Amino acid sequence: MTPPETFWFLNTHITLRRASRASEDGMSLAEHWMPAGDSPPLHVHQREDEIFHILAGTIRFRVGEAEVLAEAGDSLVAPKGVPHTFRVESPEGARVLVMTPGEDFEGFIRDLSRPAPALALPDPVKPTPKLVAQVAAVAERHNIRLLGPPMT
Repeated sequence: MTPPETFWFLNTHITLRRASRASEDGMSLAEHWMPAGDSPPLHVHQREDEIFHILAGTIRFRVGEAEVLAEAGDSLVAPKGVPHTFRVESPEGARVLVMTPGEDFEGFIRDLSRPAPALALPDPVKPTPKLVAQVAAVAERHNIRLLGPPMT
């Protein structure tokens, strides 16, 4: 068993608990620590389902046309091909386990992250047009398409 890797990914801290290359099944398991208000752009994974299990905090999810408020202990799936986004609603932030059955999402994280030097959130990153274009390009390389803005 390999030790977990830790990353600063945009405004979040990610602990990669199980890399997709760890076994033949290709499952990846990452723990995301996200600040209050964190929200990715509306996007769609073309080849991977994304499974969320909330460890702490409250998150509002939009998956397809459905919107749901999820709290610690809740799990949900954003199926491949279905647009989704979320927003951390709890003031203290949130911690979520995210599981994907392949290397696309994990590769996306690796390509946009830097090693986390501490168990802390990184300094906030502002979404400049240049950064948004970079994120979109890296997402496309990993079969993830950005479709719209984050949740407000």
